[in-house]
Amino acid sequence: MASWSDFAADEPRLADGIRVLLQQYGPGFGYLATVRADGGPRVHPVSPVITDEGLFCFIIDSPKRRDLERDGRYALHSFPPEESDDEAYVAGHASPVTDPARVARLAQTARAEPQVDWRLFEFTVDVAMLTRREHQITGIPGLPPSRPAVRVWLDPRAPAAAPLGVPQARPTRLSRDVKCTTAAA
Repeated sequence: MASWSDFAADEPRLADGIRVLLQQYGPGFGYLATVRADGGPRVHPVSPVITDEGLFCFIIDSPKRRDLERDGRYALHSFPPEESDDEAYVAGHASPVTDPARVARLAQTARAEPQVDWRLFEFTVDVAMLTRREHQITGIPGLPPSRPAVRVWLDPRAPAAAPLGVPQARPTRLSRDVKCTTAAA
């Protein structure tokens, strides 16, 4: 499983695009999907923290924290920008950070409230995806909508079982551009 830093070193432009969408409103903002005890999905808004050390999240005592403690699989999706339908997606495994010095350093960097019952989790990256859509020109008859540009990175060292609905096929390269097609009406 690749750390965020490993992924960013391998695909810096893709990592930067994902970081921009996750931090578009200042501090990180996205939706975290976890796996409930019954196997179903659970989605929560969170504030991910991206540093040179990795991708992290401070999780308060909650169902999502219990999900991560029991089954570390996660998916993180960006909040949609106001001006486009661009989106970022990262999935992999979360694990608690147990090194007190690292926790303290990241808590200070992210200004995590010390009186709150939170735990710091680090998220590895099995798959990362960035979708960019050109701004639509409206009101022009006959102008077809543009297709999105999708960039996907799959960790070649990740287990064969894909996290949370990622296609099973692994590319021979570490990243690829995906051609998206629209269904015929």
